[in-house]
Amino acid sequence: MNRIWKRAINHLAENQSSLLRLGGLKEAMQFLQSKHIPLNSTSYSSIMQLCIDSKAEKEGRFLHDHLLRNGFSSDLYLSTKLIIFYAKIGDMDAACNVFDKMPKKSVVSWTAIISGFSQNGPSEKALEVFSEMHLSGLKANQFTYGSVLRSCTNMMCLEKGQQIHGCIVKSRFIENLFVQTALVDFYAKCGRIEDARLLFETMSQRDVVSWNAVIAGFAVQGLADDSFGMFRSMLCEGVMPDNFTFGSVLRACDRGKDLMKVNRIHGFIIQLGFRYHEVVIGSLIDAYARCGSVRNARFLYDSMAEKDLISCTALITGYARERCTTDALDLFNEINRMHMRMDKVILCSMFNICANIASLSLSRQFHAFALKNQPNYDTAMGNALIDMYAKSGEIEDANHALEEMQGKNVISWTSLIAGYGKHGYGEKAITLFQKMEGSELKPNDVTFLALLFACSHSGLISEGYQFFDFMVNKYNINPRGEHYACLVDLFARGGKLEKAYDLVLKMNVTPNASLWGSILGACRVYDNMSLGEVAARHLFNLAPQDAVNYVVLSSIYAIAGSWKDAWKTWKLMKDKGIEKDPGCCIIQCTK
Repeated sequence: MNRIWKRAINHLAENQSSLLRLGGLKEAMQFLQSKHIPLNSTSYSSIMQLCIDSKAEKEGRFLHDHLLRNGFSSDLYLSTKLIIFYAKIGDMDAACNVFDKMPKKSVVSWTAIISGFSQNGPSEKALEVFSEMHLSGLKANQFTYGSVLRSCTNMMCLEKGQQIHGCIVKSRFIENLFVQTALVDFYAKCGRIEDARLLFETMSQRDVVSWNAVIAGFAVQGLADDSFGMFRSMLCEGVMPDNFTFGSVLRACDRGKDLMKVNRIHGFIIQLGFRYHEVVIGSLIDAYARCGSVRNARFLYDSMAEKDLISCTALITGYARERCTTDALDLFNEINRMHMRMDKVILCSMFNICANIASLSLSRQFHAFALKNQPNYDTAMGNALIDMYAKSGEIEDANHALEEMQGKNVISWTSLIAGYGKHGYGEKAITLFQKMEGSELKPNDVTFLALLFACSHSGLISEGYQFFDFMVNKYNINPRGEHYACLVDLFARGGKLEKAYDLVLKMNVTPNASLWGSILGACRVYDNMSLGEVAARHLFNLAPQDAVNYVVLSSIYAIAGSWKDAWKTWKLMKDKGIEKDPGCCIIQCTK
C-alpha cells in the first residue's frame, strides 16, 4: 500500500486527481506523518497546491516543517509555493520569513510576496518590496505589475499608480490584457473615470474581466447609469457576463430611483441562466434592499431552495438599513435555528439594529452572542459595537470598546465623539477629539460634524467656532450644509442670533429649512420678533405645509404681546388648510 501511495504522490504533477481518488489531502498528510520517505520536489509542490486551494492551514504548516526536516529549505520552487500558501491564509509574517531566508529569489518569488501584501495589507509594503525587486535588477512580469497596481488601488494612491503606469509603458507589457485590465481598474476606482474609459476603449482585445473592471469602477464611484450602460454594451458585443459582472452592476444601484435598473438586471439574470446562482441572487437581494424594496428582497430569499450565508447576510443587512427591526430580529432567529455560522457582517447589522432602537438589553444580548461566535473582532465590528453602546446610552461601555480595539480608524473615534455629543458630554467629546489627533489619525468631515453637534448641545460656543475654523483652515475640509447647520444652531442656542443670521447670509451653500428652523426656534427662546419674522418668511416658502413654523411664529408674537399678528398667523395657517400637529405647542391666551 505504501508503494502505491508513494507512486501516486510522485505522479501528482502529471495527474493530481490520483491523490484525490486515493483519499485526498487528509490521507496524504497521514502518509507523510507515518512514513519518513522523502518525495521529490514536484510531488511536494502538488500537495502544497492542495493546501493552497483548500486553505488548509494546519496541513500546510505541517508540510512546511516536513520540508525543513527533509532538506528542502533552499528549494526555490517550494519556497515560492510556501509564500503563496501563507499569503492565502493571511499570515504575512510567515510568508516574509520564508522569503527572507531564500538564498536566491526569482521573479515569481518576488511577485508572490508582493501579491500577498496587496491582498492582505499593508499595501504600502507591496510598493516597498516592488522597489527592492527593481533595485535587485530583476524585471517585473505582468503578474507583478498587476499585483502592485492592486496595492495602489487599495490605497487610492494616484501618484504611485501613475509611476507604475510609466514603468509599464517602458516595458513590453503595455499591450498585455492582464496589465491593461489592472490599469483600467486602478484609474476607475481612483476616480479617474475618463482615463479608465479611454484606456478601456483603446484596448485591442477585451475579455469579461476587462468589462468587469470598468463596470465595477463606475459602480464604486456611484455612477449607476454609466455602470448599467457599460453592462448593456458588454451584452451587445456578445460578451457573456459572470457573477462578478452582476455583482458590480447591482452594487451601483443604491437609491430608490435605481429600482427600475435592478428589475431589468433581474430580467437579464433569469434570461442568462443565473437565477439559481447563490452569489448572484445574494447580490440581487442586497440591491433590492438598498433600493428600499425589502419586499422584493424577501420574496427572492423565500424562493431560494436552500438558504446560504450570502443571501441571509444581504437580507438582514437590508432590514438593518431600512430600520425594519422586527423583520431583522425574526430573520436572525430563523438563521440561528438553521445552525448557520454567523459572520461578522450579520453581527454588525444586528449591532446597528440595536443602535437604531437604543435597546440596552438587546445590545448586551447580541454582544454576548458575538463574543461566543466571533471572539476576534475586526475594525468594522468594533466600530459597530461602539456605535451601539453610544446610542444605547452606555457611554462608558462604548469608551471601553474603543480602548480595547487594536486597529482604530477614523470611524471608531467619530462614533464615540458622536455618542458623547448626543448625551450632552461636549467637553468629553473635545478631549476625545484631541486624543484622536494625538494618535496621528486625520479627522474627516463627519468627525467635525459630530464635534460641532457636541459643542452645540453643550453650549460650547467659542470652542465650536474654533473647531469649525480648524476644519476649514487646518484640515482643508470644505464645509457642507450640515456643518453650517450645526454652527448656526450653535450660535442660535447661545443667543448669538445676529451671528447666526450673518453666517446664513455669507455661507457658500443655499440655506435650507433646517437652518432657518434653528434661527426661528432660537428667536422664540430669546424673544427676537424681527429676526423671527425673517426666518418664518423663508420657512413659509421652503416648507409651506409645515405647521410647526406657523405655530412658533405665532408663539413669538404672543410672547411679545402682539396678539393681532399672532391671530393673523393662525388664520393664515387655517386658510392654507394646514392642520396643526397635536405635538405642536398650543398657545394659551388669557385676557
